Order: sequence, then C-alpha cells, then structure tokens
Amino acid sequence: MDCLKCTNLEQALEFRLGQYSEARSAPFYQVSTELAAKKKVDMERARNDMEEHQLTCPLAPRQHA
Repeated sequence: MDCLKCTNLEQALEFRLGQYSEARSAPFYQVSTELAAKKKVDMERARNDMEEHQLTCPLAPRQHA
C-alpha cells in the first residue's frame, strides 16, 4: 500500500519522463536541444523528489540489496 505522496511523486515522474521523451523526439530537437535539456532537468528533479521521500516513507516499497 503506497502513501498518497508516493503515488503523486510517481505520477509526477512519469509525466516528466513523458515530456522529456516527447521533447527528444520532436523535429525541432535537431536544431535546439535546450528544451529537451530543461525537460531532462525537470525529470531528474522529479526522480530525486520521489527517491528522497521513499527513503523516509514507512509505506514505500523497499528495494532489497
């Protein structure tokens, strides 16, 4: 059972990943990579937010080493 914050952070990451993928595949990407770079930064921030929360969340699924 995930907590609401975990769910929201996972959805935000999926959304940002989709935006980044879309920016990378856009025709104008060949001309300017700036938009894709900004989307990648947004995606990485979302990933970091989710990972930081999951370190302290008692309901987050734990990865076994």
